[in-house]
Amino acid sequence: MKHLHSGKVRDLYQTDEGLLLMVASDRISAFDYVLEPGIPDKGAVLTQLSLWWFDQLKDVVPHHIVAPGPDSRSVLCKPLKMVAIECVARGYLAGSGLADYRRDGAVSGVALPPGLEDGSRLPEPIFTPSTKAPVGQHDEPIPFERVVDEVGQETAEELRRITLAVYTRGAELARERGIILADTKIELGWDDDGVLTLGDEVLTPDSSRFWPADEWRPGRSQPSFDKQFVRDWLTSSESGWDKASGTVPPRLPQHVVERTRQRYLEAYERITGAPFSG
Repeated sequence: MKHLHSGKVRDLYQTDEGLLLMVASDRISAFDYVLEPGIPDKGAVLTQLSLWWFDQLKDVVPHHIVAPGPDSRSVLCKPLKMVAIECVARGYLAGSGLADYRRDGAVSGVALPPGLEDGSRLPEPIFTPSTKAPVGQHDEPIPFERVVDEVGQETAEELRRITLAVYTRGAELARERGIILADTKIELGWDDDGVLTLGDEVLTPDSSRFWPADEWRPGRSQPSFDKQFVRDWLTSSESGWDKASGTVPPRLPQHVVERTRQRYLEAYERITGAPFSG
């Protein structure tokens, strides 16, 4: 197979039949750095959880999956012409959205009520697109009007509709399993027939914030089933790393690796209701 691309987490190959083989590695990234070491079983968790979600969302938006790949970390999918916009939906305030709100009272140009805190539930889910930055650079939030400029009014509205529909379905199913879906990022592209199609991965701990519903307390950083645990360690005094220094982050200690692996496995098992088999 022909190697096409390697991202922070995934490697992409082209088959002789013109399909794509997408392989999720155990690499983990934070603050635009790929960290060492990887998280055991992470690639398989991301792939298998995505396959479960693609099936749950098939009546919401078409997806790119053709068949599972030769191992648990890979899938065969049809090629898409990807939209050059990161499509993000938020139902709760956290992360970069919280930082933007504290500075501007808005996220991606969407004005929000005063008095919201870290972890606050928003009045309704919002579409907060961003630029799609190259590896090593940071995505920047953009207003909806900028999306219109990039792709046109009709496509921009469809991107917003699909993103919010995916978030809504995901949040409903997660809530039934005792999990809050705080926000999520999806990738969309056009297939050969010009249909906007869901690509890459969907609703995994790498692209979403998952919080245990019974521990949700606005006004603080929430316990999570995603890589927030890694981010929190990197910014703690224990790591000794200064995010603003421009230096490469330190290696993750074994206890952080193992705890992160456990959180990924728990997310998979709670959401799907099935044990993870690797």
